[in-house]
Amino acid sequence: MEAVDPTVFRLAIFVLAIFVGYYVVWSVTPALHTPLMAVTNAISSVIIVGALLAASAHGVGGGALTGSVLISKGAGAVAAAFAAVNIFGGFLVTQRMLAMYKKKDKAK
Repeated sequence: MEAVDPTVFRLAIFVLAIFVGYYVVWSVTPALHTPLMAVTNAISSVIIVGALLAASAHGVGGGALTGSVLISKGAGAVAAAFAAVNIFGGFLVTQRMLAMYKKKDKAK
């Protein structure tokens, strides 16, 4: 009996996570959407801290820019950019959802 390749195993988990995430997000009631967006923004802020730390990583041995350090800096910069877009978009969506619950002034 042959073992499953770890890459195939990880890819299968990733695909399953996409399907589970899709169904979980679309089954949330609108009343819970705003609190969940606030939690998502908090998680993204933690991610951006880690991404900034990765982007500012110094090379081992006197700051030499090896290939792995450049990859780490690039991946950190890309992660920081994606997290920033996610945080900004989350705040826009949260603001829009909260505006839906405000009482509207009726013109007399």
